[in-house]
Amino acid sequence: MADNFIMPGRIVSGKDALFEAGPYLKSMGEKALIVTDPMMTELGNVRLVEEALMKNGVEFSVFDQITGEPTDRMIEKALHSYIEGKCDFLLGLGGGSAIDSMKAVAALAERKKKITDFMGASIEEKVPSMIAVPTTAGTGSEATQFTIITDTVNDVKMLLKGSVLMPDVAVIDPDFTMTAPPAITAFTGLDALCHSVEAYTSRKAQPLSDTFAVSAVKRILKWLPVAYREGKNLKAREEMALAALEAGIAFNNASVTLIHGMSRPIGALYHIPHGLSNAMLLENCLEFALPGAVNRFSELARQTGSASEKDSERTAAEKFLKKLHELTCELEIPTLSEYGVEREDFIEKIPKMAKDALISGSPQNTRRLPNQQDIEKIYRTLI
Repeated sequence: MADNFIMPGRIVSGKDALFEAGPYLKSMGEKALIVTDPMMTELGNVRLVEEALMKNGVEFSVFDQITGEPTDRMIEKALHSYIEGKCDFLLGLGGGSAIDSMKAVAALAERKKKITDFMGASIEEKVPSMIAVPTTAGTGSEATQFTIITDTVNDVKMLLKGSVLMPDVAVIDPDFTMTAPPAITAFTGLDALCHSVEAYTSRKAQPLSDTFAVSAVKRILKWLPVAYREGKNLKAREEMALAALEAGIAFNNASVTLIHGMSRPIGALYHIPHGLSNAMLLENCLEFALPGAVNRFSELARQTGSASEKDSERTAAEKFLKKLHELTCELEIPTLSEYGVEREDFIEKIPKMAKDALISGSPQNTRRLPNQQDIEKIYRTLI
């Protein structure tokens, strides 16, 4: 079967990319809804986007009420702003939450549905044009056909998908990531690492996704510690912005696996940031996955200099996991207990989380196929 590979219609990257993207802003439509969060307004990033739009003669409205990871209720409010403002295209400014929200609004903009109606279905109907301007280096949402929205009634993170949700333009300007504090830099950077490692070790991996995944892993292992320690290091921020984009392209085409499947239920029930819950699961999930993809993990080890050609495949694969352990220690990733999750409550919810993880479909992409009991066992190792 032939591989199918998709990515954003256009990518503008590098310093001052937003202003270089001016002609594309102008071609999207007459009035944009900027979907963002309050911090982007505080930091002045919204103002920069407004200036770019005004310079190109484009009107706009602003919805800056994406607080935390997006929920169905937030999407309803943003959709109301889009309709009331008589907007005809969308611009997502922020981390994955803002860009995911933009995609959800686009999915609903021209049809009378609720966001929960799309759970488990592929979104195929036409949507308004979208521009993604990420301000963190991690989620890769600027390069994917996915959006994750929490169903507040059922406490479930819905993974919604469709090729129409791929942004028309991705603007990768490292200046926007310079304000990310160390913790956010760590969580989002490890999210990108999970995307790339999972894409490379997924059952759905293909040659082009492998190319982007390996490149992302190499950049992240080299530059994430630098960006974490030196937030104003432009080179590190540029490299991480590119790595997040590459990782997004990789998993958009090869999918994610066990980590993401198990991460979403933790986020839905305990409101732990997505990148952090991924980071908490990283080592334990990959340790489970390793026996089914020894050759893939060993190749990542050799590509990143974590192992030598003299090492056996198994030794090299284990050295790669050791490298990831060292990285999570360096980035000071807290445990669930340190984050404040109560052990008894977590243990009680494990059966539901394991069930929800399997329903998401992501664990089934793991080359060592997990079952309900396997997933429950991994959850128990976290607390």
